[in-house]
Amino acid sequence: MTAIQTYIDQHHAEQVAFLAELVKVPSDNPPGDCTPHAARAADLLTAMGFTVERHVVPANLVTANGMISATNLVIRHRFGPGPTVALNAHGDVVPPGEGWSVDPYGGVVKDGVMYGRGVAVSKSDFATYVFALRALEASGLPLKGTVELHLTYDEEAGGLIGPGWLLSQGITKPDYAISAGFSYNVTVAHNGCLHLEVRVEGKSAHAARPDTGVDALEAATTLLSSLYALRETYKDTLSSVPGITHPTLVVGLISGGINTNVVPDVVTLRIDRRIIPEENSAEVEQELTNHIDWVCGSKPGITVAIRRILLAEPFRVMPGQEKLTALLQKHGEVIMGEPIPAGGVPIYTDARLYSEAGVPTVLYGAGPHTLLDANGHRADEKLVLEDLRKATQVVALTLADLLTGEG
Repeated sequence: MTAIQTYIDQHHAEQVAFLAELVKVPSDNPPGDCTPHAARAADLLTAMGFTVERHVVPANLVTANGMISATNLVIRHRFGPGPTVALNAHGDVVPPGEGWSVDPYGGVVKDGVMYGRGVAVSKSDFATYVFALRALEASGLPLKGTVELHLTYDEEAGGLIGPGWLLSQGITKPDYAISAGFSYNVTVAHNGCLHLEVRVEGKSAHAARPDTGVDALEAATTLLSSLYALRETYKDTLSSVPGITHPTLVVGLISGGINTNVVPDVVTLRIDRRIIPEENSAEVEQELTNHIDWVCGSKPGITVAIRRILLAEPFRVMPGQEKLTALLQKHGEVIMGEPIPAGGVPIYTDARLYSEAGVPTVLYGAGPHTLLDANGHRADEKLVLEDLRKATQVVALTLADLLTGEG
């Protein structure tokens, strides 16, 4: 066993306690008031001896992103001249929802498993990356390069004022990046996502005289049926990336109407369209917009307004990833005790923002084989703490190889 692995084993209880403290501070997004969590994380990290940069995102950008507050944390440790490797995890989480068997902010541990909102996605990788860096610092190895920790707070809102802002402002210019992921696979690609808001407008009227109005809900129902039919055709467009199947479409929100006895004048839909890596995002948006215009345009008296809420580009396989992937797979197979495949996932993450900036990026961190196994975004989100320990070893050994030129 290496000195790196020994250090991580000896400090595992401290790592678990650190993660529990992060889980205990709510950072739900929405509403997105995340600066208190960043403040707590920064205090904990400062107490460990790290120099923590607190990058407060300007209020106008936070508001435009649909949030209340955001402060991104950056830690840099320079071992010497060489490549810069960024490790990115996000501290904002989806609201807990109902159905929990424990306090979602309790950091409860049962039988070697911690439960809590964000314990897997992705406060766990605050702990993974922090303790991997501490192990490297303590190793005494002749490392060459810099490790940066990027602890950001808007992944659930798209990442543009997290990693996107750090990169666009020149606060960081890494040569490689590892983003939060799970222990038993390396993610090298993922879907993109388009969110559209569609406002279908008609004309209100008394329900006793519906002939004097224009029913927006009737038009919206026609649109819904056509969107579901369109969705079926997506099954014929298959991705070549293992783990990704085909494009998908979901109408996730519907609102409208005035009262039971009034012809609905306005109905609003929100659409989630997942974009596989082989698709062109601009073409996807144009095709879907054209379809909506065509369907609604066939309804007399109906007008439609379409607004883009989000466009997240797919995370695509790119040159340079293979070095990170090979090292993670090599160490992962030994430590996790099974082959570590490389493939794609149908979700979208902040990793795409590093990739769009030309940074070779992969996803790897603490967690089970799948998001479903972790109860990600569901009640009783959980993390097997042994996976946290092992993933930390994999990341630390990968960085050691990369920064000694042995990879």
